[in-house]
Amino acid sequence: MAEVRRGPARIEYRAEGEGPPVLLLASLGRGAEDFDVVAPLIAAAGFRVIRPEPRGIGGSAGPLDGLTLYDLAEDAAAALEAGRGAAAVPAIVAGHAFGNWVARALARARPELVRGVVLLAASLGTATAPAIRAAIDGSFDPALSPAERLRHLQSGYFAPGHDARVWLSGWHPPVAAMQRAATAATDQAWRRVAELVPVLYVAAAEDTIAPPPTLAALRAALGPRVTMLTIADAGHALLPEQPAATAAAVIGFARNPPL
Repeated sequence: MAEVRRGPARIEYRAEGEGPPVLLLASLGRGAEDFDVVAPLIAAAGFRVIRPEPRGIGGSAGPLDGLTLYDLAEDAAAALEAGRGAAAVPAIVAGHAFGNWVARALARARPELVRGVVLLAASLGTATAPAIRAAIDGSFDPALSPAERLRHLQSGYFAPGHDARVWLSGWHPPVAAMQRAATAATDQAWRRVAELVPVLYVAAAEDTIAPPPTLAALRAALGPRVTMLTIADAGHALLPEQPAATAAAVIGFARNPPL
Protein backbone atom coordinates (compact mmCIF):
# COMPACT_ATOMS: atom_id res chain seq x y z
CA MET A 1 0.00 0.00 0.00
CA ALA A 2 1.12 3.55 -0.71
CA GLU A 3 -0.47 6.96 -0.34
CA VAL A 4 -0.43 10.37 -1.94
CA ARG A 5 -1.53 13.74 -0.60
CA ARG A 6 -3.93 15.97 -2.53
CA GLY A 7 -4.69 19.16 -0.64
CA PRO A 8 -6.45 18.19 2.59
CA ALA A 9 -7.03 14.64 1.34
CA ARG A 10 -4.83 11.57 1.74
CA ILE A 11 -5.42 8.89 -0.90
CA GLU A 12 -4.24 5.36 -0.28
CA TYR A 13 -3.71 3.14 -3.30
CA ARG A 14 -2.42 -0.26 -4.32
CA ALA A 15 -0.12 -0.69 -7.33
CA GLU A 16 1.17 -3.90 -8.91
CA GLY A 17 2.72 -5.07 -12.14
CA GLU A 18 4.79 -3.23 -14.73
CA GLY A 19 3.75 -1.75 -18.04
CA PRO A 20 1.14 0.70 -19.32
CA PRO A 21 -1.15 1.86 -16.50
CA VAL A 22 -4.66 0.58 -15.81
CA LEU A 23 -6.67 2.41 -13.14
CA LEU A 24 -9.46 0.45 -11.40
CA LEU A 25 -12.29 2.29 -9.62
CA ALA A 26 -14.68 0.50 -7.27
CA SER A 27 -18.44 0.56 -6.84
CA LEU A 28 -20.69 2.60 -4.56
CA GLY A 29 -19.54 2.46 -0.94
CA ARG A 30 -16.98 -0.23 -1.68
CA GLY A 31 -13.20 -0.31 -1.91
CA ALA A 32 -10.22 -1.53 -3.88
CA GLU A 33 -10.47 -5.05 -2.42
CA ASP A 34 -13.30 -5.75 -4.87
CA PHE A 35 -10.59 -6.09 -7.53
CA ASP A 36 -8.41 -8.48 -5.49
CA VAL A 37 -8.82 -11.29 -8.03
CA VAL A 38 -9.16 -9.16 -11.17
CA ALA A 39 -6.17 -6.86 -10.59
CA PRO A 40 -3.44 -9.55 -10.45
CA LEU A 41 -4.76 -11.05 -13.70
CA ILE A 42 -4.44 -7.69 -15.44
CA ALA A 43 -1.00 -7.09 -13.93
CA ALA A 44 0.18 -10.53 -15.08
CA ALA A 45 -0.78 -9.58 -18.63
CA GLY A 46 1.81 -6.78 -18.62
CA PHE A 47 0.15 -3.75 -17.06
CA ARG A 48 0.75 -1.48 -14.09
CA VAL A 49 -2.50 -1.71 -12.12
CA ILE A 50 -3.43 1.09 -9.72
CA ARG A 51 -6.36 0.82 -7.30
CA PRO A 52 -7.17 3.90 -5.19
CA GLU A 53 -9.30 3.67 -2.09
CA PRO A 54 -12.15 6.22 -1.96
CA ARG A 55 -12.05 8.77 0.82
CA GLY A 56 -13.29 7.13 3.99
CA ILE A 57 -12.00 3.63 3.20
CA GLY A 58 -8.71 2.22 4.46
CA GLY A 59 -6.06 4.91 4.71
CA SER A 60 -7.87 7.34 2.43
CA ALA A 61 -9.24 10.35 4.28
CA GLY A 62 -10.30 13.92 3.70
CA PRO A 63 -13.39 16.11 3.71
CA LEU A 64 -16.55 14.21 2.77
CA ASP A 65 -18.82 17.23 2.29
CA GLY A 66 -19.06 19.69 -0.56
CA LEU A 67 -17.56 17.37 -3.18
CA THR A 68 -18.39 16.64 -6.81
CA LEU A 69 -17.53 13.75 -9.08
CA TYR A 70 -14.64 15.86 -10.34
CA ASP A 71 -13.15 15.95 -6.84
CA LEU A 72 -13.35 12.16 -6.67
CA ALA A 73 -11.82 12.00 -10.15
CA GLU A 74 -8.94 14.20 -9.02
CA ASP A 75 -8.37 11.86 -6.06
CA ALA A 76 -8.10 8.98 -8.52
CA ALA A 77 -5.84 11.04 -10.78
CA ALA A 78 -3.47 11.72 -7.88
CA ALA A 79 -3.17 7.98 -7.21
CA LEU A 80 -2.66 7.31 -10.91
CA GLU A 81 0.11 9.88 -11.27
CA ALA A 82 1.83 8.67 -8.10
CA GLY A 83 1.45 4.98 -8.83
CA ARG A 84 2.13 4.59 -12.52
CA GLY A 85 5.88 4.88 -12.00
CA ALA A 86 8.04 4.99 -15.10
CA ALA A 87 5.02 4.35 -17.33
CA ALA A 88 4.12 8.03 -17.56
CA VAL A 89 1.61 7.49 -20.36
CA PRO A 90 -2.18 7.85 -20.38
CA ALA A 91 -4.11 5.07 -18.65
CA ILE A 92 -7.00 2.81 -19.36
CA VAL A 93 -9.53 3.67 -16.65
CA ALA A 94 -12.03 0.98 -15.66
CA GLY A 95 -14.92 1.86 -13.36
CA HIS A 96 -17.25 -0.74 -11.86
CA ALA A 97 -20.86 0.32 -11.26
CA PHE A 98 -20.65 3.72 -9.47
CA GLY A 99 -16.96 3.81 -10.34
CA ASN A 100 -17.96 4.28 -13.97
CA TRP A 101 -19.19 7.78 -13.14
CA VAL A 102 -15.84 8.68 -11.59
CA ALA A 103 -14.05 7.20 -14.63
CA ARG A 104 -16.13 9.33 -16.96
CA ALA A 105 -15.55 12.45 -14.85
CA LEU A 106 -11.80 11.75 -14.90
CA ALA A 107 -11.78 11.57 -18.69
CA ARG A 108 -13.56 14.93 -18.80
CA ALA A 109 -11.47 16.66 -16.12
CA ARG A 110 -8.03 15.23 -16.97
CA PRO A 111 -8.11 14.07 -20.61
CA GLU A 112 -4.31 13.97 -20.78
CA LEU A 113 -4.34 11.07 -18.31
CA VAL A 114 -6.87 8.84 -20.10
CA ARG A 115 -6.51 6.90 -23.36
CA GLY A 116 -9.65 4.81 -22.96
CA VAL A 117 -12.44 3.99 -20.52
CA VAL A 118 -13.99 0.64 -19.58
CA LEU A 119 -17.44 0.72 -18.00
CA LEU A 120 -18.13 -2.44 -15.97
CA ALA A 121 -21.79 -3.25 -15.19
CA ALA A 122 -22.38 0.46 -15.46
CA SER A 123 -25.55 2.46 -15.02
CA LEU A 124 -25.57 5.05 -17.76
CA GLY A 125 -27.59 7.60 -15.79
CA THR A 126 -28.19 8.43 -12.15
CA ALA A 127 -31.95 7.83 -11.90
CA THR A 128 -32.88 4.59 -10.09
CA ALA A 129 -36.22 2.82 -9.88
CA PRO A 130 -37.59 2.57 -6.30
CA ALA A 131 -37.36 -1.24 -6.16
CA ILE A 132 -33.76 -1.19 -7.36
CA ARG A 133 -32.86 1.60 -4.93
CA ALA A 134 -34.36 -0.49 -2.10
CA ALA A 135 -32.14 -3.46 -3.04
CA ILE A 136 -29.05 -1.26 -3.20
CA ASP A 137 -29.77 0.48 0.10
CA GLY A 138 -30.74 -2.75 1.84
CA SER A 139 -27.49 -4.40 0.83
CA PHE A 140 -25.46 -2.20 3.17
CA ASP A 141 -28.01 -1.10 5.76
CA PRO A 142 -26.46 -1.99 9.15
CA ALA A 143 -29.90 -1.90 10.79
CA LEU A 144 -30.99 -4.97 8.82
CA SER A 145 -30.20 -8.54 9.74
CA PRO A 146 -27.61 -10.44 7.68
CA ALA A 147 -30.41 -12.55 6.24
CA GLU A 148 -32.31 -9.45 5.05
CA ARG A 149 -29.17 -7.90 3.61
CA LEU A 150 -28.36 -11.17 1.84
CA ARG A 151 -31.80 -11.16 0.24
CA HIS A 152 -31.20 -7.65 -1.10
CA LEU A 153 -27.73 -8.57 -2.33
CA GLN A 154 -28.96 -11.66 -4.11
CA SER A 155 -31.83 -9.87 -5.85
CA GLY A 156 -29.92 -6.70 -6.72
CA TYR A 157 -26.33 -7.73 -7.37
CA PHE A 158 -25.88 -11.44 -8.07
CA ALA A 159 -27.04 -13.75 -10.82
CA PRO A 160 -28.85 -16.96 -9.78
CA GLY A 161 -26.45 -19.64 -8.65
CA HIS A 162 -23.83 -17.23 -7.29
CA ASP A 163 -23.19 -16.87 -3.57
CA ALA A 164 -23.97 -13.29 -2.52
CA ARG A 165 -22.46 -13.86 0.94
CA VAL A 166 -19.07 -12.82 -0.44
CA TRP A 167 -20.39 -9.23 -0.44
CA LEU A 168 -21.98 -9.16 3.01
CA SER A 169 -18.88 -7.30 4.19
CA GLY A 170 -16.94 -4.50 2.55
CA TRP A 171 -19.67 -1.86 2.62
CA HIS A 172 -19.09 1.71 3.86
CA PRO A 173 -22.40 3.60 4.22
CA PRO A 174 -20.84 7.04 4.93
CA VAL A 175 -18.75 6.71 1.77
CA ALA A 176 -21.83 5.79 -0.25
CA ALA A 177 -23.64 8.85 1.13
CA MET A 178 -20.68 11.07 0.17
CA GLN A 179 -20.56 9.59 -3.34
CA ARG A 180 -24.27 10.10 -3.90
CA ALA A 181 -24.07 13.71 -2.72
CA ALA A 182 -21.07 14.34 -4.95
CA THR A 183 -22.94 12.95 -7.94
CA ALA A 184 -25.97 15.16 -7.25
CA ALA A 185 -23.69 18.23 -7.04
CA THR A 186 -22.03 17.60 -10.42
CA ASP A 187 -22.90 19.08 -13.81
CA GLN A 188 -23.76 16.90 -16.80
CA ALA A 189 -20.55 17.35 -18.81
CA TRP A 190 -19.03 14.04 -17.62
CA ARG A 191 -21.71 11.82 -19.11
CA ARG A 192 -20.76 11.66 -22.81
CA VAL A 193 -17.32 10.14 -22.37
CA ALA A 194 -17.37 8.38 -25.76
CA GLU A 195 -17.11 11.77 -27.41
CA LEU A 196 -13.70 12.14 -25.74
CA VAL A 197 -12.02 8.71 -25.78
CA PRO A 198 -12.72 5.14 -26.91
CA VAL A 199 -15.04 3.30 -24.51
CA LEU A 200 -15.75 -0.37 -23.88
CA TYR A 201 -19.05 -1.11 -22.14
CA VAL A 202 -18.90 -4.47 -20.36
CA ALA A 203 -22.44 -5.61 -19.61
CA ALA A 204 -23.39 -8.33 -17.13
CA ALA A 205 -26.00 -10.49 -18.85
CA GLU A 206 -28.23 -10.86 -15.76
CA ASP A 207 -27.76 -7.39 -14.28
CA THR A 208 -31.00 -6.13 -12.72
CA ILE A 209 -29.58 -2.74 -11.70
CA ALA A 210 -28.03 -1.92 -15.10
CA PRO A 211 -29.62 -4.27 -17.63
CA PRO A 212 -27.58 -4.69 -20.81
CA PRO A 213 -28.47 -1.83 -23.17
CA THR A 214 -28.50 -1.86 -26.94
CA LEU A 215 -25.52 -0.44 -28.77
CA ALA A 216 -27.78 2.30 -30.10
CA ALA A 217 -28.77 3.26 -26.55
CA LEU A 218 -25.13 3.29 -25.51
CA ARG A 219 -24.15 5.61 -28.32
CA ALA A 220 -27.08 7.89 -27.61
CA ALA A 221 -26.06 8.15 -23.95
CA LEU A 222 -22.27 8.13 -24.22
CA GLY A 223 -21.30 9.23 -27.71
CA PRO A 224 -20.17 7.41 -30.85
CA ARG A 225 -16.86 5.82 -29.80
CA VAL A 226 -18.25 2.92 -27.79
CA THR A 227 -18.20 -0.83 -28.26
CA MET A 228 -19.96 -3.44 -26.14
CA LEU A 229 -19.17 -6.85 -24.70
CA THR A 230 -21.54 -8.98 -22.61
CA ILE A 231 -20.38 -11.38 -19.91
CA ALA A 232 -22.72 -14.32 -19.32
CA ASP A 233 -23.79 -15.69 -15.93
CA ALA A 234 -23.17 -12.47 -14.02
CA GLY A 235 -25.18 -9.79 -12.25
CA HIS A 236 -24.31 -6.26 -11.20
CA ALA A 237 -21.59 -7.45 -8.81
CA LEU A 238 -19.73 -8.94 -11.81
CA LEU A 239 -16.24 -8.90 -10.28
CA PRO A 240 -16.68 -11.75 -7.77
CA GLU A 241 -18.90 -13.66 -10.20
CA GLN A 242 -16.73 -13.57 -13.34
CA PRO A 243 -13.26 -12.22 -12.45
CA ALA A 244 -11.39 -13.97 -15.29
CA ALA A 245 -13.84 -12.79 -17.95
CA THR A 246 -13.80 -9.27 -16.51
CA ALA A 247 -10.00 -9.16 -16.53
CA ALA A 248 -9.90 -10.53 -20.08
CA ALA A 249 -12.24 -7.77 -21.26
CA VAL A 250 -10.08 -5.05 -19.72
CA ILE A 251 -6.86 -6.63 -21.03
CA GLY A 252 -8.19 -6.97 -24.56
CA PHE A 253 -9.31 -3.34 -24.65
CA ALA A 254 -6.07 -2.08 -23.06
CA ARG A 255 -4.00 -3.90 -25.65
CA ASN A 256 -5.98 -2.65 -28.61
CA PRO A 257 -8.46 0.14 -27.89
CA PRO A 258 -10.49 1.23 -30.92
CA LEU A 259 -9.42 4.46 -32.55
